[in-house]
Amino acid sequence: MSQKKAKDNFLALLPILVFLVVYLGTGIFFEYISPMEGQMGFYIMPIVVAFCIALVVALIQNRKLSFDEKMKICAKGFADENILIMIFIFLLSGAFSGIAKDVGGASNMANCLLNFIPPNFVTIGLFLIATVISMATGTSVGTIAVLVPIATQTSQNGGLSPSLCTATVICGAMFGDNLSFISDTTIAATKTQGVKIKDKFNLNLKLALPATIATILVLLFLSLSNPIYEFKAPDFDIIKVIPYLIVLVMSLLAINVFIVLGTGIVLFGIAGAITGNLSFISILSSMKSGTSQMFETIIVTILVSSICALIKENGGFNAILNHIKKVFHTKRGGMLGICILTFITDIATANNTVAIIISSPVAKDISKEYNIEPIKSSTLLDAISCITQGIIPYGAQILIATSLSGIASLEIISQLYYLFFLLISISIFILVQKNQTKVTV
Repeated sequence: MSQKKAKDNFLALLPILVFLVVYLGTGIFFEYISPMEGQMGFYIMPIVVAFCIALVVALIQNRKLSFDEKMKICAKGFADENILIMIFIFLLSGAFSGIAKDVGGASNMANCLLNFIPPNFVTIGLFLIATVISMATGTSVGTIAVLVPIATQTSQNGGLSPSLCTATVICGAMFGDNLSFISDTTIAATKTQGVKIKDKFNLNLKLALPATIATILVLLFLSLSNPIYEFKAPDFDIIKVIPYLIVLVMSLLAINVFIVLGTGIVLFGIAGAITGNLSFISILSSMKSGTSQMFETIIVTILVSSICALIKENGGFNAILNHIKKVFHTKRGGMLGICILTFITDIATANNTVAIIISSPVAKDISKEYNIEPIKSSTLLDAISCITQGIIPYGAQILIATSLSGIASLEIISQLYYLFFLLISISIFILVQKNQTKVTV
């Protein structure tokens, strides 16, 4: 295996191009050209299959290396300490999500919070509820699936805009997904950049707060302009709410994520037994179901790590880095380069976690070259991927929201105020960076 620094080689990026053609191409075809009834076009081609094809292409390249040498490169790619920790957390997070879902924790949490919201401020309440649930569960998709039906019914009862209520839920869900200590995007962004979750959270929160305040002000104006006429808060079971509240508090106290998830699993198991929702056997079944749902994410992580290791060995990432250095010569430019790279990757993959994993090696190299603190690169990776994922009409978040609400995606996207404000906040954050460090080619 060559120990020399890889030369620039844009051809080494061919596996990524192949993945885009296979995955994005089939998605566009089945979504817009030849749609299949009852199927989401961008989810017909399994992402694992698309990455397997890309890996084959990566293995065929560079004939100077033997197949065994390439296998060693792949092994080093996914045997990184941070990748392994990330996989273990994914498994534990899956078990937590599975048991919490079967107990009914998220829906009861939503109903509980709805009881404390004044009728005229339901849209603000939906936003805040979505942030809390997404922070506690670590999943935007799960939050949207639980809350959009509630938001739709609430809008009908109170004469509110269904598209606004749905968009508000998505905004809150992406807020939580971006900041949650147990979110797979947070785990991926911090572990790949080598930073602590609580440090990334603190910086990320400084960017998110102005956007949150601006969003609440807009929703407040709209609420006062369109007062709600009827709203009945739903019933809830406090026993099913307590575990989420404890998990949320533990996360905010920066307790180790393994302890937080483990505690959550035990508490929801107890809650399920007390309420009669789960028996010992069904608890195990719920955990199995939850971890099974993480298998694809784990396999994708291993495949992407292997592909990225080969691309790096063949000089692909070095080519990207040097090209960025030709275009951007300052710290601001380097940070903008990370944002653009993450944005393009998420558009291509329609998966913010995968986008982070793919972009992270280049982002780490950019950080070193431009003297960008790892905490900043981690925050940009997570925030930009969440913004992009929340806006693209073929992402899981919008697709689920439109299918549950029956509202056109463009109507929802135009009212995603938080995501637009967050983008402005990030832009200002980049602009105020000192450009004392110059980068030369």
